[in-house]
Amino acid sequence: MSNPKTYIDLFSGCGGLSLGLHNAGWKGAFAIEKSEDAFKTLEHNLIKKKKHFDWPKWLEQKNHDINEVLENNSENLINLRNEIDLVAGGPPCQGFSMAGRRIENDSRNDLINSYIKFIEYVRPKLIFFENVKGFTLGFKNNEKKGKAYSKYVVEELESLGYSVKGQLIDFSKFGVPQKRTRFILVGIQNDFLNQSPNLNKDSFFEGIENNKESFLISKNLSINPSLENAISDLLQANGEIDSETPNFKEGVYGKPASKYQKYIRKYKRKNSRVDSHRFAKHTETIKNRFQIALDEKLTSAAYRERFQLKKSSTKILEANKPTPTITTLPDDYIHYCEPRIMTVREYARIQSFPDTYEFKGKYTTGGKRRTQEVPRYSQIGNAIPPLFGEQAGLILKQLIS
Repeated sequence: MSNPKTYIDLFSGCGGLSLGLHNAGWKGAFAIEKSEDAFKTLEHNLIKKKKHFDWPKWLEQKNHDINEVLENNSENLINLRNEIDLVAGGPPCQGFSMAGRRIENDSRNDLINSYIKFIEYVRPKLIFFENVKGFTLGFKNNEKKGKAYSKYVVEELESLGYSVKGQLIDFSKFGVPQKRTRFILVGIQNDFLNQSPNLNKDSFFEGIENNKESFLISKNLSINPSLENAISDLLQANGEIDSETPNFKEGVYGKPASKYQKYIRKYKRKNSRVDSHRFAKHTETIKNRFQIALDEKLTSAAYRERFQLKKSSTKILEANKPTPTITTLPDDYIHYCEPRIMTVREYARIQSFPDTYEFKGKYTTGGKRRTQEVPRYSQIGNAIPPLFGEQAGLILKQLIS
């Protein structure tokens, strides 16, 4: 058995991409994630439970800001050259996101330069970079003359000696029950490319497209599962028990009713506890409003008009389709057949996290704390679906084998 391929996960969040790479047979060197909450989730699942990372002695095993790692460990990072096959992950995307206000001078956008600096130090054979769709759009008045950040990243990586290709990919075409389009960029070191006559910069995108059907068939999954396929065994109607949080109730399992549920529950029996399946406490007014929306099959627009809601983003989810892209705000979505918002576990299902993956930290947060804390809903809303991460990991592995 050859040694597994090694990677570093930057801006790793709660570990969606790392879980996918783990399932594809990669070995993690370490992960860099600034949020303590998100890192706790990654640590619990991938370090304590799966021993997935060979964490280096020079880096404390905790949450880190990438800029501090670059500043304090430049020599250690440079020493990793020729050791690391892949640097995966993309900088946080809030400043580019179409879901929020696209904020050009959002300080998080500067993390692009930290990312490039990291690549310059480590020089992996492969780069896998993910960001929101808005990353490919230029800001009207930026100092890069309205150039999209994606172009800037491509140029910078090319100047470091990589052949780079970026493309928009809709994860719902890869077995994830959610229409979520992301900008994926793959870079291959030119030196490595020149030694591999069968490789070119389109190889990843051709590979992942050609592989998806056989991959999903091998997992006994369908290509495009619906929301109902993903979560119909988690209804509140199944019954409620006391939650780990005082004064809240959580749900219990029904029978798995789809291939997707069987896959995602793998080791979870009907009587085992469902992690993070705590129901929100809605007022009677809100519940009644949700119920009217469901009974009268209101569209999202009709619902907002009927109750004169300012919030333009509330969506009533449909059972027989994938969901729209889920954001970090759970109040944006009403369950397809129960008068409530989704639970954290239902969110995780939509993002293809297995039920054995347990989330840590608060459920939600509000006000000023939103900029500091990354509660469970946000951890999941920000993640790369592990099911897509695994497919990407298999193709990336083929590229360097």
